Amino acid sequence: MKTFIEETLDHLLSNPSFDFSKTTFILPSKRAGNFLKQVIKAKVHTTIFMPEVLSTEDFIAQITGLIPLDNTSSIFKLYQTYKKTIDKEHQESFDSFYAWAQTLIYDFNEIDRYLIDADHFFSYLSRIQDINHWSKGENQTDLVKNYLWFWKQLPQLYKNFTQHILEEGKAYQGLMYREASEKIGNYVKQTDQNYIFIGFNALNTAEQQLIQHVLKEERGEIFWDVDHAFYHNPNHEASLFIRNYVKNWDYFKENPLQDLPKNYEQPKQIELIGIPKNVGQAKYIAQILKELPPEEISQTAVVLNDEGLLPVLLNSLPENVEKINITMGLPLGDTPLASLFESLFKIQEREEDQLYFKWVLEVLKHPFVLQIFSSESEQLQKKIIESNLVFIALDTIKDTKNAEFNEFLELAFHLHASTQSFIDAMIQLIQILRGKEMKDYALETEYLFHFNKLFVQLKNILQEQSPVDHIKVLYKIYRDSLSSQSLDFAGSPFDGLQLMGMLETRVIDYKNVILTSVNEGVLPAGKSNNSFIPYDLKKEYGLPTYKEKDAVYTYHFYRLMQRAENIHILYNTEQDGLNAGEKSRFITQLEVERKLTSAFVNPKVPSISHQLIEIAKTPEVIQKLEKLAAYGFSPSALTTYIRNPLDFYKRYVLGIKDEQAVEETVAANTLGTIIHDSLEHLFLPYVGKEIRKEDIDQLFKLSDQEVLTQFKNVYKNAPIHKGKNLLIHEVAKRYLYNFLQSEKKELEGHSVKIISLEAEEKIALNIPQLQVLVSIKGKVDRLDSFDGITRIIDYKTGKVMASDVSIKDWDLLGTDYKYSKAFQVLCYAKMILKEEDYDKAQGGIISFKNLKSGFLALKEGKETLITAETMRKFDEVLNNVIIEILNPDIPFKEKEV
Repeated sequence: MKTFIEETLDHLLSNPSFDFSKTTFILPSKRAGNFLKQVIKAKVHTTIFMPEVLSTEDFIAQITGLIPLDNTSSIFKLYQTYKKTIDKEHQESFDSFYAWAQTLIYDFNEIDRYLIDADHFFSYLSRIQDINHWSKGENQTDLVKNYLWFWKQLPQLYKNFTQHILEEGKAYQGLMYREASEKIGNYVKQTDQNYIFIGFNALNTAEQQLIQHVLKEERGEIFWDVDHAFYHNPNHEASLFIRNYVKNWDYFKENPLQDLPKNYEQPKQIELIGIPKNVGQAKYIAQILKELPPEEISQTAVVLNDEGLLPVLLNSLPENVEKINITMGLPLGDTPLASLFESLFKIQEREEDQLYFKWVLEVLKHPFVLQIFSSESEQLQKKIIESNLVFIALDTIKDTKNAEFNEFLELAFHLHASTQSFIDAMIQLIQILRGKEMKDYALETEYLFHFNKLFVQLKNILQEQSPVDHIKVLYKIYRDSLSSQSLDFAGSPFDGLQLMGMLETRVIDYKNVILTSVNEGVLPAGKSNNSFIPYDLKKEYGLPTYKEKDAVYTYHFYRLMQRAENIHILYNTEQDGLNAGEKSRFITQLEVERKLTSAFVNPKVPSISHQLIEIAKTPEVIQKLEKLAAYGFSPSALTTYIRNPLDFYKRYVLGIKDEQAVEETVAANTLGTIIHDSLEHLFLPYVGKEIRKEDIDQLFKLSDQEVLTQFKNVYKNAPIHKGKNLLIHEVAKRYLYNFLQSEKKELEGHSVKIISLEAEEKIALNIPQLQVLVSIKGKVDRLDSFDGITRIIDYKTGKVMASDVSIKDWDLLGTDYKYSKAFQVLCYAKMILKEEDYDKAQGGIISFKNLKSGFLALKEGKETLITAETMRKFDEVLNNVIIEILNPDIPFKEKEV
């Protein structure tokens, strides 16, 4: 395969008078220029000075001598002009201006690149806007009048803006093109160089004028990379622009295109593959690469039309790909460090000094922060969680002994009064993160360097003349600047696998091409219209519309295939978004033109049957269980085993606890603790006494304050005076109020005496089958005497029904979690009751969500008293559960819950 660059050089070298020293090569990109230099080195066997090789942008800058302005700088310069041009009555704030200025800059670029008379153009546009808002009815509103007035000011704004930046020796890209087209005559006269233009396609008017002048003066040549099959097909968009140039340029009337190559007609292996998702495409690319001979890896290009595929593909490359060159760069916004600054900007949006705990934890848990301040960060996280700090004052967390960490916290969380102060803080923060501990992390240091560079650029722009007076506006500018920044990868463009975007493929040819994400809306891109200029006006003035943009994509798509021998075209079959699953129109066109091999590839998804886990009881596990048995099994531990033995193993054998976290909203178990503690403190003075109605009346007065006290004790520093927590606080007060009402009603005709509250109980069990000490222990919420009958009461803040404490089948009590409430009550009865107490006691539950049912007594059939027979049956169930737990031959078997 002979590449286009090789064909071009062979043609030039066939002329004996061709002189490299008097030649400047102009190509669409620097990457293409590097390939040209490489081919010159291979073709020329004598000693010469390497000719000057320039990209289009470099050539334009050389002609004009102007300093290019980036998009962000252009907007700030435009705002300076805007304030001088538009009277104060009609001026907008920078925030409002910024929203439409980017679109205006884009339109200025288009107007200049296509050498359109700005006065005439904007006058035409103003009249169109006037017609759009014309009405024969009511008079125009002030809003419409101001709107139309603004369009009439655009010619003067454009003139003042371009004049202002040219006086400073600067220009945005479009203006540089306009200036170059005007200066090319003098530039060419001042040098004896010849100019060779290679591989161009869609030229703007300025480029056309510039190149035509060089050709007219016989100071150069132009070489088009176009195939015979496309050029001679008047309906094929791949040669739309080149056909127009040949038809309209005077140069080609005397120098017609001849001997166009017929590479596209050569035999090619074209494979069309439909694959779901980016991951599927990445895996299939890896499969293609794995089958390539080693010598063909460097002749292979993987073209990523969707940048989101890059990280997935990098993690999927096969072992035979030893070298790789990534030309597209990693967007700075996709680096891990970007999320840290995203959080820091978000923190600045608060209106009060108080910090929301999630913002703080987000920063403290960031990998870059942990890299430098691991122990300090973890201690501070622990403090926030244990103290349940939902809203945090900065001074509360700035009490560590590490001065550098305190400085970091101040920079990160201080509410900055100005944008300059915030940017300075971010630059200082980056310097802290670039501490000595980062010296072994080259990639992370590179991230920090690029973000430092970005913030310094923003600082320099704002220092010159800063209309940005709010962090929100700065954030918009930061986001736009971030999207244009990328982290370049080091690699050889001549060796190894080439990963690139479509634009990087210009002028360069490969034997093997893998095209990804060839979906409608991706290739070609959708009909985006980021412009104030309507479609009709663009057509009238010869500005590019979506039709011309589609033709550009068509050219790149087909040009890649001209000289390639093996082509793999991948597209996403998933219907994730608009047009996501629709293959590109280019594929449909290709299917008509050539014979393709088509296939759909679906990932192999093995059927996974969930195997219930079994954990064998090793001697170490048995030893732990025996210690637990001696210490005492709690009723909740035993019911956990009944529900799922695997959960019992994790919690009580391995000691795995639920992760502690800040409770932003009161959790159910926290509410339960508050209710329990409130009742304990309210009724504690009456332990050993008989309760009277007057006592309940007194408790009514104390209950609200007691709930508040317990909220502060249990829920600590979290807010309870607003939002969901306020509602839950009111629910807790209502629970206590309803409970006291129920108690007062219960005293009518009955005698109630408090025996104990939250009493810790423990009893050793005599299990003949076991040779180890076994106990059960627990805390009984309330023990009282009701008309002489002892009641063992367990409080539940959830809803419990009478059926939950009714025993119908003793065999299910130790195996079915549905009867866990009854099991727990009987455990408490076992701990408290002696044989002489049988037939004189009841066990049961008071449910705060079912208070109307009152005390829900445990019963078997109609019997509510705990009898000797009841306890005998329970002993058998309890013993069986504990024997099973301690049996080394019975593993912990997971249950389907």
